[in-house]
Amino acid sequence: MLYNKSAVYIGIVILVILLTSPFWVGLFGHNYTSTGITTPKDQATCIENADFMRAQHMRLLNEWRDKALRDETRTYVATDGKKWEISLQNTCMRCHTNYKSFCEKCHLSNSVSPYCWTCHIIPTEGK
Repeated sequence: MLYNKSAVYIGIVILVILLTSPFWVGLFGHNYTSTGITTPKDQATCIENADFMRAQHMRLLNEWRDKALRDETRTYVATDGKKWEISLQNTCMRCHTNYKSFCEKCHLSNSVSPYCWTCHIIPTEGK
């Protein structure tokens, strides 16, 4: 015989809700495809295409860091064959100059806290 049957059932329901809450939040919650960022007008000058950069920019920046600091390699060859200087300040921030309207908006909307700015200067206003 089960004592406090209603309390046990309520506890099970609460447990199921808590355990499945990430699924429900992902299904009905925040839209991660729309960040509201302001992209540069001339996206054709980016080192890779927009889809690649949305999905892989952090991996690319980590590879750049390792190549530049550990291997002393300062040139990146893009998939289209164009060569770029491996430099967050001199390559990326040439177009993505406004931290608040580009970097910060996307990072906040996706709940990530990159550590780039512990070494690099946060860009302020565009040119």
